[in-house]
Amino acid sequence: MDTRFLGIAELVEVPSVAVVVDVMRAFTVAAWAFAQGAEKIVLAESLDEALALKASHPDWVALKDGPPASGFDMVNSPGLLQFVDLGGRTVVQKTTAGTVGALAVKEASLVLCAGFVVAEATARLLRTHRSDGVTFVVTGDDGQADEDLACAQYIARRAAEAATDAAEFLRRAAASRAAAELAEGVRQGVHPDDIALCLELDRFPFAMVATLEGSLMVLRPCAVPSLTEDASI
Repeated sequence: MDTRFLGIAELVEVPSVAVVVDVMRAFTVAAWAFAQGAEKIVLAESLDEALALKASHPDWVALKDGPPASGFDMVNSPGLLQFVDLGGRTVVQKTTAGTVGALAVKEASLVLCAGFVVAEATARLLRTHRSDGVTFVVTGDDGQADEDLACAQYIARRAAEAATDAAEFLRRAAASRAAAELAEGVRQGVHPDDIALCLELDRFPFAMVATLEGSLMVLRPCAVPSLTEDASI
């Protein structure tokens, strides 16, 4: 499988298969939202679009990066989300990097959104899809975020090899600038458990697939074969 690792600004053509990685914290939050019962996540282009969608659908849950803000129900923190009941709800998510990266590849034939918490399920789905080439979109820090690059490289390795030790990839993520900023309170809207939750390997058994539904980019969980069902392992 031919793999490329690109920042959002480096995307000059529409890839066939794209894996958009945002470990800290957009797609860790998305996975937690599904675990807490959310039916789907609408990825908003802007804060204004997120607020407009919320206004049109008052029962939807809107969340964003940074501190709490008028019109938004929650912030982009897995630690704050892990105890919220989202049963059957639609979430509108707008973040600085993750949602931007997903929308940048919305025309791809397959778009997966990922973090460490869904790494194995994402790798298994890539193996099932059997694409010749995959573009990993490293969303953070203009494509230089080591937590996102480490996760992307780990998923790429797992998609190609049965035995891959995650320890070094997780170590890199834990030592990243994003982790330091979360720990030091540089970023707002942070729960003390956020870093640990973002570094939980394979916490959830599903991958996350984003597709265009009308004019909206919608993320949904996708069940994948279990390890015992995956004959390639």
